Amino acid sequence: MNADTPWWARIPDPVVDAVVVAVAAVDVLINLGDSSRLATVTTAVACAALALRRRFPLTVFLFTLPASLMVDIVFAPFAALFTLAERSRDRRLLVAAAFLFAAASAVPWPLGNVGSHERAWTLIYFFYTLATAAAPVLLGQLVQARRDLADRLMEIETAREHERLLHSQAVLARERAQLAREMHDVVSHQVSLIAVQAGALQVAAKDPHFKEGARTIRSLSVDTLDELRHMVALLRASGGRVGELTPQPTLADLHKLVSTSCIEATLTGELPSPIATPAQRALYRTVQESLTNVRKHAPGAAATVHLWHSDDRFGVTVTNNAPTRPSLPLPGSQQGLVGLRERAELLGGAFESGPTPDGGYRVTLRIPTDAD
Repeated sequence: MNADTPWWARIPDPVVDAVVVAVAAVDVLINLGDSSRLATVTTAVACAALALRRRFPLTVFLFTLPASLMVDIVFAPFAALFTLAERSRDRRLLVAAAFLFAAASAVPWPLGNVGSHERAWTLIYFFYTLATAAAPVLLGQLVQARRDLADRLMEIETAREHERLLHSQAVLARERAQLAREMHDVVSHQVSLIAVQAGALQVAAKDPHFKEGARTIRSLSVDTLDELRHMVALLRASGGRVGELTPQPTLADLHKLVSTSCIEATLTGELPSPIATPAQRALYRTVQESLTNVRKHAPGAAATVHLWHSDDRFGVTVTNNAPTRPSLPLPGSQQGLVGLRERAELLGGAFESGPTPDGGYRVTLRIPTDAD
């Protein structure tokens, strides 16, 4: 129990049972008078049975009926009737129990011939007692409803807590996936450019010190790319497939991307206007990843970035011819094409990649014109 629990709910059950039995005994002693030994025994049994009313509510109530018939007592049958109503969900049983209590209390004892005048008062007292019996029944049902409501509220709170946990996990996964995408699309792109430039400087430099410096830069860049590959794989494994969280480059940056790619690349074609921001990001990342792969895996190759559109689709195709010299052994995570395919699927489009007959490579992104 917590601090919000009422003080009466914190009283131990054995103490409550002992008080109930004691009050019932006092009620019996007040009303017992010079009753017969049988009445004394039945009332004693009824009082003692109240200690077990939580475990056997119906049985204990039935034990109080003979005492109600023989002695004019109220507390013991009311306590048993309240417990039965608080624990039973059978409304017909509760109605029958109220009628039994009213009949046991109204019928004169000892049983015998009753005159017409007594029969009328017996009937009046029956209905009066029946109306009185409604109080413990309704009170017991109210306690039961309150307990059910508290349990339901606890279930709702537990479900909300679970929902909050799932939401926080989803946000964390989205952030991890976004970080992985940013690391691959931006950081690795720049590091691979450093590695390529350092390799070219190492080949062209005449001074041994310059060669050694360029070699060191290229070696560190390669090691950095390898570490990035592991980090991207780890973040993607925990992040799942999610959307963007932070602003990304758009089509306005395509000309700069192509012109600063450090390879022979041309940009042709055009796209419809306007294009939604997610589609612009997907197009930009496709061109960026394709040019990075050309620079890493096809040294000396020329690339063509062709923008196109039709009635129901638009997209970009990046094609490069065969490399003219051996490529540097730069590590690759194989996550770039996976990310591009995910972007295309999120937009309802398609992504294709594969070698060309002349030894080059072609990447195509198709996006529906109604993509958000």
